[in-house]
Amino acid sequence: MGNNQDIQNVSKATIGRLPAYHRYLKEKMAAGERTVSSTAVAEDLHLNAVKVRKDLAVISSVAGKPKLGFSIADLIDGIDRILGYDNVTDAVIVGAGGLGSALVGYGGFKAYGLNIVAAFDNDPERIDTTLGGVKVFDSNDLVRLVRRLNVLIGIIAVPASAAQSVADELVEGGVRAIWNFAPVHLTLPANIAVKNEDMAASLAILSKRLAEILNSEK
Repeated sequence: MGNNQDIQNVSKATIGRLPAYHRYLKEKMAAGERTVSSTAVAEDLHLNAVKVRKDLAVISSVAGKPKLGFSIADLIDGIDRILGYDNVTDAVIVGAGGLGSALVGYGGFKAYGLNIVAAFDNDPERIDTTLGGVKVFDSNDLVRLVRRLNVLIGIIAVPASAAQSVADELVEGGVRAIWNFAPVHLTLPANIAVKNEDMAASLAILSKRLAEILNSEK
């Protein structure tokens, strides 16, 4: 996904901010704007102005102009190039329950370079059905079909007890990156990229911040 050299030259912190920049810039372009200053971006997104200026300098192929700022189209192209949004990548999802169905049904993934081409489940009532136009296959065919489809990204939306075995099968099928929504740590080879979405941890952080806000208002 994207140009490897571009990604190597960008820090993880900057990469983490790129999707927010992308959404913001798309909105500005849709509103008819052509340029934007780093100061405006920082203020609108509530980010540190110095970090934003450095981020935009890395993203843009041309330097920003003091009065005019950066070209919005150029910044969008830069983010597309770095993150691979200009190169839609196929993925499969394992688990066609509530969470899996919601993920498959989210049409916005294609805008970010992700195209879910198949779903897998072990529930006979779900097998051979479709979710948002995506067919649900038997989990027993996971390794074979992933290999045949030459898919490099796997999304795990199964219970924690099944996540490791599913991850192992995805790797066996040739997947090189896993987006894990199961609340469990996966043990995988070092050459497999993994992104864990820990909802429990996110809720704990949100609850802590809420408590801090409420306490400050007393």
